[in-house]
Amino acid sequence: MGLADFAHSLQEMGVALYSTGGTRKHLEESGVEVHDVADYTGFPEMMDGRVKTLHPKVFGGILGIRDREDHVASMEKHGMISFDMVVVNLYPFEATAARSGVSREECVEQIDIGGPSLVRAAAKNHRDVAIITSSEQYSRVLAELHENDGTSLKTRQTLAAEAFEHTACYDRAIADYMRGDSMSGDFPTSMHLTLKRKAHLRYGENPHQRAALYSDPSVKGANLVSARQISGKELSYNNYLDLDAALEIVRGFAEPAVSVMKHNNPCGAATGAKLSIACRKALAGDPLSAFGSVLGFNRTVDVETAELLCEPGLFIEAIVAPDFEASAVGLLTTRPRWKDNVRLMQVGRLDTLGATIQRRFISGGMLAQDADRMSSSPLQWKTATDCQVDDELWDDISFAWEMVRHVKSNAIVLAREAALIGVGAGQMSRVDSVEIAIEKAGDRAKGSVLASDAFFPFPDSIEAAAEAGVIAIVQPGGSRRDNEVIAACNEHDIPLILTGRRHFKH
Repeated sequence: MGLADFAHSLQEMGVALYSTGGTRKHLEESGVEVHDVADYTGFPEMMDGRVKTLHPKVFGGILGIRDREDHVASMEKHGMISFDMVVVNLYPFEATAARSGVSREECVEQIDIGGPSLVRAAAKNHRDVAIITSSEQYSRVLAELHENDGTSLKTRQTLAAEAFEHTACYDRAIADYMRGDSMSGDFPTSMHLTLKRKAHLRYGENPHQRAALYSDPSVKGANLVSARQISGKELSYNNYLDLDAALEIVRGFAEPAVSVMKHNNPCGAATGAKLSIACRKALAGDPLSAFGSVLGFNRTVDVETAELLCEPGLFIEAIVAPDFEASAVGLLTTRPRWKDNVRLMQVGRLDTLGATIQRRFISGGMLAQDADRMSSSPLQWKTATDCQVDDELWDDISFAWEMVRHVKSNAIVLAREAALIGVGAGQMSRVDSVEIAIEKAGDRAKGSVLASDAFFPFPDSIEAAAEAGVIAIVQPGGSRRDNEVIAACNEHDIPLILTGRRHFKH
C-alpha cells in the first residue's frame, strides 16, 4: 500500500490531513484533501525546504499530553491542533549515498532534519500519538482503526519502538558516511551494526537451536542474503553457510569456476575452458563427499552444465550462481530425483566484491579483520630448492594456492590440472592433514601439487608427500626448520615455492 492509498483511507474515516511540500502536492494530485502546514503555522517554507515543520505549533500539537490540563491550556492559548498520528518518510540518504558518482553536497542535502524530529517527538508521546515510519505499517494500522476506531496503547508502543529503531539506523548511516571520509583506512574506535531481520529459519545448525537471517545494508556486492531464490525448499542455516563459502571461492577466479562444498569446506573445485568442464572436474574431486553438497558457479548455469548435474547418482542440496538459463532451471527442477527440492540461488554479477571487513562474534564482543582477499603473484614467490619448477606446473600451483585459503586450518590441498583432488582440513596436526589429503586423492596424488596454508614445522610432511608422488609444493615458509624442509624437498627432487604469506582460516 502506498502513501496516497493510506491517506485516502484515513480521509474516508474523517481524519484531517496536514502536509508540506512535495508530499502535499503528491497527495493533492492523487485526489486527497490536504491542509498546508505553512497555512496552519503562518510561517512559510524557506531555504529550499530546509525549514518547514520546525515550528512550535507543529511540535506542540504532537508533544502535548492530552490529560494534562496545563498542556491542553497552552495548546488552546496558542491555537495548536492535537495531532493524533504522524506519518514520516525520511529523506533517502542511504539511497543517495549509494549512487555512483554522487557528490558530498548531494548527500548532505539528503540529511533529513525535520523528519527525524517529528518521528522522535511522536514516539516520545506515544501514549497519545501513533507514529508511522514505514509503508509496511499502513495496513495493520488501518485494520486497527477500522476495528477499534483508534489505535491501542500496545500498538503505539510497538510503533514507537520501531520509530526509534528507524531513526537510529538513519543516523548510523549518516555517521558511517561522515566517518568514511576521515577514517584513513583504520578501524573505527566504535562500531555499530545495523542489521534487519529478513527471515526466521527452521532451526540453526541443529534442530534444538533457534535461528534467523539478518541483512546488512552496508554490503552492496553479490551475496546470499540479497539473492533471489528461483526454486527449492527454504534454505537452512547450514545451507547459507555452505553457499556463502562456495560463492567466496568461485568469485576469486577469472575463468569459469565451480566449487563443491560440504560442511563448510571444499571437497571439490576446478576451473575450465567452459563451465561444464569445470563442473565435471569439480565433482570428480571427491565424488563420495559431493553427494548432498552445495555448488557455487561464477558463470550463468547453462543447459550443458545442467545436463551434467542431472546425471544419475548425484544429489545436490543447493546451487548459487550469477544466473541460470531458463532451460537449465527447467532441467534441474524436473529431471533429477531431487527435482524441485534443489535450492537455486541467483546472486547477480560477481564483478563487485562483498564486504572487505570480516566480523566474528565471541563471548563479550566481536573480532574484526580485513577479509583475506589480498592477491599475490608467482612473480613475488621464491623457489627455495635447487630443483626448479617446470613451467607447465605454475597454473596448478597458482590454483592450489588460491584454494588453500578457503580450507579450514590446518589446511592442505592437492591439485592437478586446475582441479582439487584431495583436501585435508581442520586437523590439529599438519601431517594429519597431509595424510588425509593424500588418502582422498588416492592414485591421483601422483603428479599433483600440494599447497599448505602455513609453514611445515617438520620435514615429515614432505616425506609423506614424496611417497605419494607429489611433484611440487607451495607454502608460506617462515619456520625455524625451513632449512630441514628445503633439504627434504631437495632430497626428493621436489621444487618448494615459498610465498611469504600465510592463509589460516579458523
